[in-house]
Amino acid sequence: MPIAPTYPGVYIEEISSGSHTITGVATSITAFVGYTARGLDHRATEIFSFADFERGFGGLAADSELSYGVQQFFQNGGNTAYVVRVPKSGSKPASVTLLNGVGTGAAVSLAVTMLSNGTWSDYVIIDVDYDGVSDSSRFNLTITDLAAGTVETFDNVTMDSTKNNYVQAVLNDVDSGSQLVSVAATSASGPPAASGITGKDITLANIKNDQTYTIKLILDAPAQNIEFNFITPADPLPGSIASVCRLLQRQATAALAAAIPGASVQCVPSSSQNGLRVTALVPNAFDAQITFDSGTTNDADAFLNLKAATATANVSHYWPNSQRGADAFAEKGATRGSDGTALPQAADLIGDPGAFTGIYALDKVDIFNILCLPDVSRATPGNPAVSDLAATDQNAVFGTAMTYCLGRRAFLLIDAPPEVDDVPSAVDWKTSGLTVHDNNGAAYFPRLKLGDALNNFQLRTFAPCGVIAGLYSRIDAARGVWKAPAGTEATLSGVQGAAYKLTDSENGVLNPLGLNCVRLLPVYGPVCWGARTLVGDDADASEWKYVPVRRFALFLEESLFRGTQWAVFEPNDEPLWSQIRLNLGSFMQTLFRQGAFQGTTPPQAYFVKCDSETTTQTDIDNGIVNILVGFAPLKPAEFVVIQIQQIAGQTQT
Repeated sequence: MPIAPTYPGVYIEEISSGSHTITGVATSITAFVGYTARGLDHRATEIFSFADFERGFGGLAADSELSYGVQQFFQNGGNTAYVVRVPKSGSKPASVTLLNGVGTGAAVSLAVTMLSNGTWSDYVIIDVDYDGVSDSSRFNLTITDLAAGTVETFDNVTMDSTKNNYVQAVLNDVDSGSQLVSVAATSASGPPAASGITGKDITLANIKNDQTYTIKLILDAPAQNIEFNFITPADPLPGSIASVCRLLQRQATAALAAAIPGASVQCVPSSSQNGLRVTALVPNAFDAQITFDSGTTNDADAFLNLKAATATANVSHYWPNSQRGADAFAEKGATRGSDGTALPQAADLIGDPGAFTGIYALDKVDIFNILCLPDVSRATPGNPAVSDLAATDQNAVFGTAMTYCLGRRAFLLIDAPPEVDDVPSAVDWKTSGLTVHDNNGAAYFPRLKLGDALNNFQLRTFAPCGVIAGLYSRIDAARGVWKAPAGTEATLSGVQGAAYKLTDSENGVLNPLGLNCVRLLPVYGPVCWGARTLVGDDADASEWKYVPVRRFALFLEESLFRGTQWAVFEPNDEPLWSQIRLNLGSFMQTLFRQGAFQGTTPPQAYFVKCDSETTTQTDIDNGIVNILVGFAPLKPAEFVVIQIQQIAGQTQT
């Protein structure tokens, strides 16, 4: 701020340079929309590796084209992706209702529904406890996805809708809430009953060190009676509730696992810290109840207080896939998830912009650069030569996707359908079958053959979009978005063949139509051998003929759009214009030095104009500042012509 000098001396004042650094945006963040075996429905999830995809979406699935596309993307150099799961038609989520107690007088407390459809949600279990809560109206809720190993814990939540930790508000929050379930609370009924068996307080002095104590466990699913020694005279006596817990957990787990492989018992101190709370984990019967009964020798329950008469009994865990039927103990209305019958159809993939489903789930994503839709050109199950979606449906999805990409400055990759398996069918498809014809996209032929990890690596035919998107990412990182993702450098990792092997002359038929080809070249192997957009047909004579030119323009547009936000509401006059010229010029000069433009000098490569000529007084009155940026793009050398001339014999003079 300005300094007001009041005494003789030296004053130092910092003055802003007016420099606002523009950073180039990412160029190869790829969005995949389609069916996966599991995961959140219609929610764009960011992943950075195929391992992330396996954790969140279940990994490869034979009926999920998207799962293979994501694997191929990372295999070929991709580094960041968003995945939107579109469930099958007719699929349903699992759900279960938690009661506020055990018995006929219990009322509905909390209805829990999985966020995603499918049978995968059958293996999510819910636990309720009151350990360490601040008062009796609060409880702790734990959600465990047994398949993925994900555990979510929400402590000290309440059924009181007036409190900021209201369970429904906390769990249903899109950003910080549960990623597995949604809940609906019945506030008037009070909190749900705790899962497991909670015993009364223990008096440690009642344990004698000269006796053998036994415990008898009665398990209802599957029916088992298991008796084991809890303490023998040779064992040291537990001196705290925590040590009693550890001993019981160790002894009970060993006995239970011997009868049912994989089963275990967990014991923690009860909410009073003077008793025990016990749950069991029995494979395929996660809501199994264990009951403590009298052992044959000095019943340990004399001091454990875990018998039905002295304990609050409940299911071991709340489980939608209940072995007990719809109503059991403190849960009711348990319904299993359903995978549905048909893979997502055109309307499912397109989605609803109002509900943020399908493609429109990407509205929640800040930026993505490439869109892949492997399900659009998927083959009919059991008939790999025929498309599962009709041609009109394919064009409907691609058309909507292209409109969406134009609005998001993104690039759409289009795959040839299974029926396009030779040059004549490829010509027909590109010239008349494919109705999408715009700048922000490219089409690729033929479909690719890769080993299927789910079928002993037997070759299977896939849509090329995942491989090509990974290639884009690799070339962008190594050479820049202005380099064509094609040529001998554009090798395709994992590709072992193609649905049709093209010759030079056949490639020469398809390339002028703007259909990019994958070639199997000697020495180099499978490579991408084309870099034209959907308007790359020679007859179009479009300035956006080439993929690198169009993608570089999208990169510039997005970078400059984001990098000039600071100018909004600044005084619209020459000082602002000069700052804009300085900042944009600096950004363009950096790209020039990286070799992104034609020309040997900056004036030949680019210009930035922002002054009284671009912004008139009328523009100023309307609050508008106009910026004109021009650039000379690098265009790929599609045709390298070598001319050879024979030198005639020379006569020496």
